[in-house]
Parts: sequence; structure tokens; C-alpha cells
Amino acid sequence: MKASCAPRKAPPRCSERLASGRSVGVLLLAPLLLLPTSSDACDDPPRFVTMKPKADPASSYSPGFVTGNTTSGYPPGYRILYECRPGFQPVTPGQVLAIVCQGDYTWSSLQEGCKRKQCSNLADPINGQVIFVNGSVEFGSQAHYVCNQGYYLIGTSISHCDISGNDVGWTDYPPTCEKILCKPPEEIPNGKYTNSHKDVFEYSEVVTYSCDPSSGPDEYSLIGESRLTCVGNDEWSSQPPQCKVVKCEYPAVENGMIVSGFGPKHYYKATVVFKCNDGFNLHGDSIVVCGENSTWEPELPKCIKGHPSPTDATPPNDAEGLGIILLLIITLCHKALVFYVEVLPLSIIREETTC
Repeated sequence: MKASCAPRKAPPRCSERLASGRSVGVLLLAPLLLLPTSSDACDDPPRFVTMKPKADPASSYSPGFVTGNTTSGYPPGYRILYECRPGFQPVTPGQVLAIVCQGDYTWSSLQEGCKRKQCSNLADPINGQVIFVNGSVEFGSQAHYVCNQGYYLIGTSISHCDISGNDVGWTDYPPTCEKILCKPPEEIPNGKYTNSHKDVFEYSEVVTYSCDPSSGPDEYSLIGESRLTCVGNDEWSSQPPQCKVVKCEYPAVENGMIVSGFGPKHYYKATVVFKCNDGFNLHGDSIVVCGENSTWEPELPKCIKGHPSPTDATPPNDAEGLGIILLLIITLCHKALVFYVEVLPLSIIREETTC
């Protein structure tokens, strides 16, 4: 067998391998380098209060700025048109509202170009008025209706300037103001009211109730308000009163006496004042009134034997509330020293006399 003398091929050097790998890497990165970076495009367009883009900008991206389903921005020269939001109109009719992605990858400036639309002006209703809350009839405003005194409102009291189709308009029809009238008030047993022959009473008109003469030994008392006023549509100021006999028992208090309010009979709202006999203390109220249920209010007091408490005691007339005065006479030689000692308040008054 003969040995082959063909020279063996040397393995590639390290530098050759690096050069080959670098070439492949450059080829793989080339498509990526052709794509713009985030700094090579405009960001999302600005948002405005009165305007919005005419179409979704994402649906109009340049194909060269789309990778798969992900967008990477807006290319220079890209233009977005704006239109007024519902309820708004252009400040300058015919003006083009647009922004453009500039060469420095920023959007061109654009100011708010729309203003609020206006609803029709509203007239005051008959016997009433309309009040615009913010002083205008622009989109978003409110109109409040109120009626003059003596009239009441039929309909909606608040209307809004809102979107109506492609325009704006008020949400409700104007209300009306009708005259306030009251039906006759209720009749009461044993009593009557003035102008009872009328079928209708106007706003602020007054009727007065009174009780009939009693056919028995005791008179009728009027319990409640005697005057009723028409204050709203079929609304009186209070419920009708009552006419009935209210008679309280004779107010006898043991060991006490009546100071005022004497009489054989005590009817509704009769007032009696009591005081206790000497040596007795008053427990309860000294003044009582005959209530609508023929009972004394509050209940009758009691006179209990014993000294009154300091809070109930009546100061002597000559002291006038200065306290208890102690008289101390000290006789010394030819002089008598008289000391008046006040317990309340604590003080000493000295008087000298000659024996």
C-alpha cells in the first residue's frame, strides 16, 4: 500500500472565521437597520377638548412603519385632519384643522379650532321667567323656569342644551305657569268659616273659623289655628281647627291657694297660679294651663310641709338678697360696738355708738 502524499488542507484561521461570522451578522441586521427607531417618528397625535381626528390614525400608517401588527409611529410628512366634536362648530368656517409630522419628528402646532354651538334663545313663560344658570344658551347650559308669586309650574322646571341629531337643542318643552287656586276648606262640627259660600279661593286668600254657640251648659272652645291661608294649589296653610267642649276640673291643691285664675269653671287655655300656705314648700310648677284634653298642663303642684330649700327660699325684704345679717353687740366701757356681719357675701360693716 502506498501512502498518499496529497497535502492536507489546513483549518481556517480564527480571523477568517470571525470575518465570515461578521458578514453573516451584517446581512441579518441589514433589514432591521432599514426600519426607523422610535426617535425617527412622531408620537401619538395631541388630543383636544373641542376636536377629534377625522379618522383613526392607526388605520392610515405608512406601510414602511408597520412591523407585523405593531406600529412604530408616524413618519415625517404624515398629516392628520381634525373635525369638531358633537356639540361644537368651527371658530372660523372653512378653516382646515390639521397637524403634520415634521422633520424633527414633532407635530406642527394647532390650537383649539372649535367652539360650543348655541341653542335657541328661550322666552319667559307667561306669569313666570327663565333663568340661564351660566348666563348663556351654549351647549351644556341649563335653563331653570320659575313662576311668579301666586302661580305654580306645570311641566319640567329644568331644561338642558344638549345634542340633538347633528345639532343642539333644548331637552324639554317650556312649561306653563297656572294661577294658584284652592278648593273650599273642610267644614267642622260645631263651627263655621268665613266666605263659606265660595267655590274657589285664590292664592293668599284667608278664611277664619269660629265656633257655634253651645246648646249645653258649657261653651265650645276652638282648638287649633283659626285662620287658614291658601298657600298652594289646593293647599291650605294648616289643618282645620276643632270646636269642642274643653273643661278642666277645679284645681284644688292641699295646703295651697290660688293666687290668680279664680272662677267656678275653667275652660280651654284657662291659667291658674298657686302658692303654698305658710310652713309648706311648693313642689312642681306654680302656673298651670287647661289643655285641649281637659287636663291641667303641667300637672297640679303639691305643697309639702317643711322649710323651703335655699334655692326656693324668698330673701327678706330688708336684706334685698345681701344674705343673712347677724347682729353682734359688744359692750365695752362706755362704747357699744355694733358689727353687721354679712354671710353672703363675706364682709363686715362696723358702726360705733356711745353708751
